[in-house]
Amino acid sequence: MKKLLLPKHLKYILAVYLTGMVFFTFFRFLVFIGNLDQLDPIPASAGKSGLMVKAFFMGYRFDTVVSGYILAIPLLLLSIAAAALFDKKIIYKIITVYTGLLYTVALAICAADVGYYTFFHTRFSAIILNWADDPGILTKMILEDPANWRNISLFFVCCTATWIILFKFKKKILEKTPLEPIPTRIKYTIKTVSFSIVAILLLFVAIRGRIANKSPIRVGTAYFSNYAFPNQLGLSPVFTFFRSCIDWVKTGKQELKLMADEKAVKLVQKFLNVNPENNKGFSSPIARKITAEGKPLRANVILVIMESMAAGKMGRYGSPKNLTPNLDRMAAEAYSFDHFYTSGTHTANGLYSTLFAFPTAMKQHPLKPVTMLTYAGLSNILKDAGYKTAFFLTHDKQFDNIGGFMKANGFEQIISQVDYPAAKVLSTLGVPDDFMFEFSIPRLNEMHKSGSPFLAVLMTVSDHPPFIIPAGIPFTPKSTERREQIVEYADWAIGKFLKLAARQEWFENTLFVFVADHGSNIDAVYDMPLSYFHSPFIIYAPALIKEHRTINRLGGQIDVFPTIMGLLNIPYVNNTLGMDLLKESRPFIYFCADNKLGCLSDEYFLVLRENGGESLYAYKNRDTQNYSETKKQLAKEMKDYLYSMLQTSQWLIKNRKVGQQQPSLPVQPR
Repeated sequence: MKKLLLPKHLKYILAVYLTGMVFFTFFRFLVFIGNLDQLDPIPASAGKSGLMVKAFFMGYRFDTVVSGYILAIPLLLLSIAAAALFDKKIIYKIITVYTGLLYTVALAICAADVGYYTFFHTRFSAIILNWADDPGILTKMILEDPANWRNISLFFVCCTATWIILFKFKKKILEKTPLEPIPTRIKYTIKTVSFSIVAILLLFVAIRGRIANKSPIRVGTAYFSNYAFPNQLGLSPVFTFFRSCIDWVKTGKQELKLMADEKAVKLVQKFLNVNPENNKGFSSPIARKITAEGKPLRANVILVIMESMAAGKMGRYGSPKNLTPNLDRMAAEAYSFDHFYTSGTHTANGLYSTLFAFPTAMKQHPLKPVTMLTYAGLSNILKDAGYKTAFFLTHDKQFDNIGGFMKANGFEQIISQVDYPAAKVLSTLGVPDDFMFEFSIPRLNEMHKSGSPFLAVLMTVSDHPPFIIPAGIPFTPKSTERREQIVEYADWAIGKFLKLAARQEWFENTLFVFVADHGSNIDAVYDMPLSYFHSPFIIYAPALIKEHRTINRLGGQIDVFPTIMGLLNIPYVNNTLGMDLLKESRPFIYFCADNKLGCLSDEYFLVLRENGGESLYAYKNRDTQNYSETKKQLAKEMKDYLYSMLQTSQWLIKNRKVGQQQPSLPVQPR
């Protein structure tokens, strides 16, 4: 029996593997218990317990892949050392430190993923590298949120425990287990080499994650059910992060190859009703003249881009908690676009699409381009029409390159953290919403006194961790949960701003526009939660809009600029992918997450996953059945619409055709 015992280096590898699996499973369990509400959309008939067991088993498979990569070099080196009878402490120490460092990185990703998944409803990925040039701000933002302290503490506990256990294994298994006596060395070497070969083959299978020849394990392998949560739970954040990094490097984070440029542009011309007559003389193939009858309105525009204000937080869209009385009241008195969606899941996506009417695609950070371009968006068009322009944000203007991008695109003033009293700066995110609103009033009065109308964009941030509600203000939340209290506060701050604005001379000649930068994870049914994209879009002007209207046409942030221009009745050249939702309609609206694309019709929701196939859902019924095979034609139409818009957007940017258009010879893609 003694001859069948594993060589000591394989005992060490097995012990380390089991230790790593325990910690990986622990963090997966944290994701599970932190998102139990995501089990609600799964019907009892589907067998929730069975799905969760399968999800954890799938997670075991992915965690084994990760452990396989970590242990590959240690196994190879220890096997060589054992076969060569090289029994030195130095090699054991080097391998233990190497293994410990890799597990430290893996556990750090697992700990970060616990909060990341809850916030974004997707596993950790390379998209985080878009903020690699703002590490200080990002770190402070994480540390200032008490919700992250538990995960950070657990990381340090698990990491410390891992190092202690690894060195104990080194001492008790590798160093204290002697080699066999000299007369049996030949047998020992044969046994060691044989066992090592078997172990290396098993490790190779572990790394592939599958026995099938055609393909190793992929992200799409985890999609074993019709339900989002078990599919996501089965993934390893370490796997998704490094897999997305590899894909990013291989494909390039900027280049899309969804369809041929020429085909895409022709389709977009058709979808946007661009014809030779209204495109005549422009270099951009999608530019079209927008005419106006009568005099321009010349009204001021105050555009409030609200942090994380998902439509699902409002009573108008079904929330029973009365968190947003001010927004609900305005929506009932103004133009309310109830079938409206953001372009992505990050603030940069929302700012870019709302102001410049261009979509964003997976992995791209639109405010950090290699070459800064000037867009024919809201700020530049209105500035050329004689408007004063200002952009207000609560925090450092360098974060996300907001200040630089906006300054290059028509904003004369950028008011940010450096402009506020230091005592009012309460976190890395700067001042709270109500103080930014209050601070803006004198600045808006100054712009009004110039005699010109003005465009002011105010970006709120309080409804973002660390969820700071300032002390000493006349606000008392009704909710007991912090996440609900901050929504109440954000709405209260908007109400306070409107009361202050109502006392100013410019109030009656102002369009107040409210839209979210993105939504948040509320009652997720699909792995691409619609609540993360469904946003309020409210145009409120009690002196200018006399009659409430509910607009149910599909729309998105890319349509904000043309819709505002239509209300202002200013003729211009629309060189964007947006349209006036008060006059035009689109069959679909599209958006992106970090590793998925989505397209929505009145009844169906198409999800295209980077590594996991596609699904077509009847979303109004919360149906999780995939109709992509039974409704192939509809899926194709939606995909063509989405792909052509994104491909054309890339072509326009690459060929510098996004700016304001002057008559010239038209240029078509080749």
